Amino acid sequence: QVRLVESGGGLVQAGASLRVSCATSGGTFGDVTMGWFRQAPGKEREFVAGIRRIGGMTLYADSVKGRFTISRDNAKRAVYLQMNSLKPEDTAVYYCALDQARTGIVSANGHDYDYWGQGTQVTVSS
Repeated sequence: QVRLVESGGGLVQAGASLRVSCATSGGTFGDVTMGWFRQAPGKEREFVAGIRRIGGMTLYADSVKGRFTISRDNAKRAVYLQMNSLKPEDTAVYYCALDQARTGIVSANGHDYDYWGQGTQVTVSS
């Protein structure tokens, strides 16, 4: 049973930095994709960033490019999202997700992801 658990969310001021983490357990991972999505109140869930476990290929949403960095530690089976220069519009529940299809690309489509964490709240005050 694959399990994803996010941590590290919190309340910060605009311009601050925050790192959220996702720990994985269960299953046997090969060249899978780990992704971060977010959902703000009253809005659709949106893709934030993704990274392939093997090779480290990344993809970012335009809204976070240059501010957010996704990384992974395969030995720890963890993925991280370093968020810098946070804005109030980054406020959302952040979800970690796993796409086990070995397509060679990073998908930004949430429907391609097979497993999801419970989410961690990130709130950015102005």
